Amino acid sequence: MSRKEKAMALFESGYNCAQSVVLAFSDLLSIDEKALAMLASSFGGGMGRLREVCGAVTGMFMTAGLLYGYDGAETGAKKAEHYARIQLLAERFSEETGSIICRELLGLDRKKDSPTPDKRTVEYYKKRPCKELVGLAAEILEEMMETE
Repeated sequence: MSRKEKAMALFESGYNCAQSVVLAFSDLLSIDEKALAMLASSFGGGMGRLREVCGAVTGMFMTAGLLYGYDGAETGAKKAEHYARIQLLAERFSEETGSIICRELLGLDRKKDSPTPDKRTVEYYKKRPCKELVGLAAEILEEMMETE
């Protein structure tokens, strides 16, 4: 199963967008799956359903940080290199979707949404592009990893 397929399956099983992307790469990360899921739990729905940066994008960024990030009070080239990587990931996602902002991707006209998630039904999956977006984020990150 590809990481794209794994991320999509994780989303379908009930994980939020950020969790789905991070957990699709869990075998490469030095943090256990429960801790990864908890760490990413705040970022679904565009950060707690605030509809800001898409959770799939946030999960992609978190994973990139765990794989390639820096761990000190960095102010120089290493930080710039990592930020360039993050900007490239955002650019690739935006090229495919038109945005990295949750509410724009969902066609919503409000910033903040109810904190209560919608039930995951057949209709939910038909009207939301989230499953495809987590797959795209995982695919973009995996492609970047192959070129690094």
